[in-house]
Amino acid sequence: MPHFVIDCSENILNLNTPESTLYEVHKAAVESNLFDEDDIKVRFNSFNEHYLVGGKKNGFIHVFANIMEGRTTEQKAKLSKEIVGKLKTMFPSIDFIAINIRDFEKATYCNKTMV
Repeated sequence: MPHFVIDCSENILNLNTPESTLYEVHKAAVESNLFDEDDIKVRFNSFNEHYLVGGKKNGFIHVFANIMEGRTTEQKAKLSKEIVGKLKTMFPSIDFIAINIRDFEKATYCNKTMV
């Protein structure tokens, strides 16, 4: 944890190397000083046929960030702006780039080391 899942139109993978995009999101998470680097996970879900943006097949990037509760609204807002800023620089021709951050509840989170 945290998990940064990048949903995007498949053309995004051709505009920049997937590795560089994953790295830039990872780097922004590290630079936020909110997480241990070894805990950060970043991955893509790309869509080729079954999506619409504004009723059309326009390119898009949306990052779903799932993090452990406990960060302030200001910290999460800064992280959102950093990630969208990096993606905007990397993909200037893409009109829709966004992120939302959701908190995991500590009380209900479990991983294999906790069992």
